[in-house]
Amino acid sequence: MAYAPQPFVRLPTRSGLILRVRRVGRDDESALATFFKQVTPDDLRFRFLTGVREVSHERLRAMIDVDASRTDSFLATGGDDDAVIAAAMLARDSAGERAEVAVSVRSDRKDQGIGWTLLEYLSREAETSGVKVLEAIESRANHQAIALEHEMGFTSEPMEGDATVVLLRRRLAPS
Repeated sequence: MAYAPQPFVRLPTRSGLILRVRRVGRDDESALATFFKQVTPDDLRFRFLTGVREVSHERLRAMIDVDASRTDSFLATGGDDDAVIAAAMLARDSAGERAEVAVSVRSDRKDQGIGWTLLEYLSREAETSGVKVLEAIESRANHQAIALEHEMGFTSEPMEGDATVVLLRRRLAPS
């Protein structure tokens, strides 16, 4: 069976960049691996909340082989080529009322509104699927992500049992 590319949506960022965002497909392991090699060690730590030097095959497969009824993984490309410049994830709880988000942006593409645009997109996707509360777990050292999430209406609270991270939460409009 031939591979069929996933459809994508075009999303403009504040900098004028047009993102092409699509769901991760079964053949995207190589693209994800290349993307995560272009992310700083700090950004890897912030994304996975652990010290990893390289994203393993198992972790990449876990990002691809998801339960589509609960988890959506996305890739974003932009510019003149199809290189991945950001990856995002939306994972709903079993009741579908809460969802966790995670966004990573390639180091050389920061400060272009990509993170904001993807978080806004994930928020709409969550709201559309009936999620009432959006959450992000961030390292306390990830000041840029925490500031962005506060700007988007997230509130923060300590994470019980782990002083190194903070829980950010945003209530979504009822559908």
